[in-house]
Amino acid sequence: MDKIGIFDFGGQYCHLIARRIRDLGVYAEIIYEPSDEYNGFILSGGPGDVYREESPKLQDNFFDDVKVPVLGICYGHQMIIQTLGGEVNIGEEREYGRKMVKLNLSSPLFEGLEEEERAWMSHFDEVKTLPEGFETIGSTDICNIAAYQNLEKKIFGVQFHPEVIHTPNGDKILDNFLKIVNCKSEWKLEGWVEEKLDEIKTTVGDKKVIMGVSGGVDSTVAAVMLARAGIDAHFIYVDTGLMRDYDTEEVKAIFSNLGVSNFVAVNEEERFVEALKGVKDPEQKRKIIGNLFIEIFEENANKIGKFDFLGQGTIYPDRIESAQPSHHANVIKTHHNVGGLPEKMLLKLVEPLNDLYKDEVRKIGKMLDIPKKFINRHPFPGPGLAIRILGDITKERLDILKKADVVVHQIIEENGLYDSLWQVFPALIPIKSVGVMGDKRTYEYMLAIRAVESLDAMTADWSKLPYEVLEEISNQLINKVPGINRVLYDITSKPPGTIEYE
Repeated sequence: MDKIGIFDFGGQYCHLIARRIRDLGVYAEIIYEPSDEYNGFILSGGPGDVYREESPKLQDNFFDDVKVPVLGICYGHQMIIQTLGGEVNIGEEREYGRKMVKLNLSSPLFEGLEEEERAWMSHFDEVKTLPEGFETIGSTDICNIAAYQNLEKKIFGVQFHPEVIHTPNGDKILDNFLKIVNCKSEWKLEGWVEEKLDEIKTTVGDKKVIMGVSGGVDSTVAAVMLARAGIDAHFIYVDTGLMRDYDTEEVKAIFSNLGVSNFVAVNEEERFVEALKGVKDPEQKRKIIGNLFIEIFEENANKIGKFDFLGQGTIYPDRIESAQPSHHANVIKTHHNVGGLPEKMLLKLVEPLNDLYKDEVRKIGKMLDIPKKFINRHPFPGPGLAIRILGDITKERLDILKKADVVVHQIIEENGLYDSLWQVFPALIPIKSVGVMGDKRTYEYMLAIRAVESLDAMTADWSKLPYEVLEEISNQLINKVPGINRVLYDITSKPPGTIEYE
């Protein structure tokens, strides 16, 4: 097959670029050095400053050796210019979020687009001057060189992110680059399941696997894959006390209906709540939960027999935000099933979904004939409500949040909004404010409602829920959940925020 190599400079969207290219039917993979096997290269974004010595750089003589088309995105856009002798420096203004970009439609990169397109920006540094042979093909009211090209060498750069859904015609730009590269569309997701099942069989062999399941999309699909791989797999659900009120019974029903054998549920609420007592730092919470998960799995493994592998439903966004496996990424937050794992773990990992994104996982779930109601469940974080309570975890705060979650989801489902949202949930803000109920003064907690729309969790936009729905949520929370006297609605996108609070 034709291939596109994606250079990883540590950007959160690096693997999202590869996803978009694969969606367009061309195989793409993440690389760190050039090779003749690739038909073209894309240079990803990243958290560094290209003019600093410690920031990632291209190999010496990169453009002398590489004769195939190259597209730079954000940091990659700046890196090309820095490498070829142009100027990159701090801009006069930051540029984050949606922007209108004026495009030169004579460029093959922008074929079929409008003269002004909406695009997603996330930068402060910018290209100031271009090397000889380059011309500007895009600009904004803040960034004069938002896109450029060298047609002779087939080198292109865009300061914005065509790979995110908030650049509506971003896929068209990437597809235009594939046409410039002259790649054939030969890659299909359909054969992935069979290849992965064979890989699981080869990796595990006659050894035993133990897996923690939550009933969420990722762990459900991963568990079904392990079960269908014909290996000796056992599945454990741990009730941490950090789950929602309805989770435990639903999880039991899910795996019973799917016919997954060797399933057991254990209640360890007291251990988790005690371990988190007094812990306020989000990273510490995640690591405590991760370590305790593994400890409990190993204890249960010893009760059942000897196990060699730990199965997990880890997906690629978990690894990206935890800065794995990138050489250059910043840690956004450590996921309990990635950076939260103990360094000396007795079990080896088997993670069938760790190169996939959420929408791909859902597609795989459909191929495995998992019922739609399970596939379309909103993501729920492994650490559970622990990262939806800012600060200390207490039994009182958990009870408040569990009651609030039931109210919010019931209203969202009754209004037919559930399937249009990526996630919706309440989060407890452990700050008390003064209120009045029944002519009496109250002094109780604030509750934030978070509702977002997304395709893959790499970026997300806050949902414009109808005012009447927000009003109903607020009224019912105040009336039905003791301990709450003020309801807030979060209107922060990702970036700059994350979907979860911790």
